[in-house]
Amino acid sequence: MDLITLATIDSPDCPVSEHIAIFSASGDAPELVIESLAVEGFSEGLAMLGSGKLDMLAIPARILHGRQLEMLEAGCEVVGARTPRRPNLVLVSENKIAYQPKSAVILSDSKLVRRQLRRARRGLRVLRPGAYASINELGKVPEEPVAMAEWMEAMRQSGAIDGYITSRPVYDELELGVRRHALLPDPKDRGDPHFLPLPYADLVVLLARKRFPLSISAQISEREGNTVWWIQNHLIAGLNEEMLERTGVLVRHRQISSLMKQAEETKDITLLQSCHDTEGDVLDDDVHVEVRLELLSKNGHRTLSLERVITYSQHQYAIISLLRDWEVLLLEASREVPKDFYTDVEAPAYIDPSD
Repeated sequence: MDLITLATIDSPDCPVSEHIAIFSASGDAPELVIESLAVEGFSEGLAMLGSGKLDMLAIPARILHGRQLEMLEAGCEVVGARTPRRPNLVLVSENKIAYQPKSAVILSDSKLVRRQLRRARRGLRVLRPGAYASINELGKVPEEPVAMAEWMEAMRQSGAIDGYITSRPVYDELELGVRRHALLPDPKDRGDPHFLPLPYADLVVLLARKRFPLSISAQISEREGNTVWWIQNHLIAGLNEEMLERTGVLVRHRQISSLMKQAEETKDITLLQSCHDTEGDVLDDDVHVEVRLELLSKNGHRTLSLERVITYSQHQYAIISLLRDWEVLLLEASREVPKDFYTDVEAPAYIDPSD
């Protein structure tokens, strides 16, 4: 039986070592002996990988954003990915968003989530933890996610705030035992609030030296994880940090039966048609790829979104078309509306990507 040395880099929101341990102990474990060890930083992991001390390196995909050149210069590449298990954030509060009291104070460190909360419920006071602390002269807020969540929980227990947003791994690590509500992308009823995950949420990518045997990496990676990484890498890898913080993205595999059930429940004719060919027959390819992109205004009142359901066999070609459509949509929505007549009032752009 082959032996491989796999190093992991954990983040509070994506405990990679835990994901690998669960996988190794499951029935899907490969016919390999995986010797796992932890490394502190990305550069250290690349150095050990390049020198041959490691066979593979598993890291949160968020770490790789903007650092792919460093990876390539080290003679390494992405050879696989693991499917996100818990990409959705949670609201820690006694009440769901719809039942929050008027002017309830909700804290979130994510710019995207703050905008999504303002869209979901008008009248909420949605603030960054640092901004809340500054307004109330509470001193400096811890920057580390777990310590920040502990600080916000203390504020919630004291009654100073009504709730806060954190990731599921951080919530589990604190062992709070209090009510939490997942921010899901699929509302139960059409028109209800929805929350797309943050970019690269809970996505684990596998790095190895170039020309690493694909037969080995394929035993650890997952097909859906590879799809999620490939699409997100093509859609958002070129975004700067400011734009990335404002963008919501969801990529996942969907079964035909699930899509048809959703289309019937929500009376979505377009989604239903995507499950049939031109002759009206249900498509033979049972696996589809759902892609959703979203950009919100600062007050959450305006949303620019694009959704596609693509057959798995065609997803690489379709993503190129989707990216071009998104760029055109963003360009048109962010430019000022020209006057039809000289007496018309100037109209601002529908959405400002830099806001």
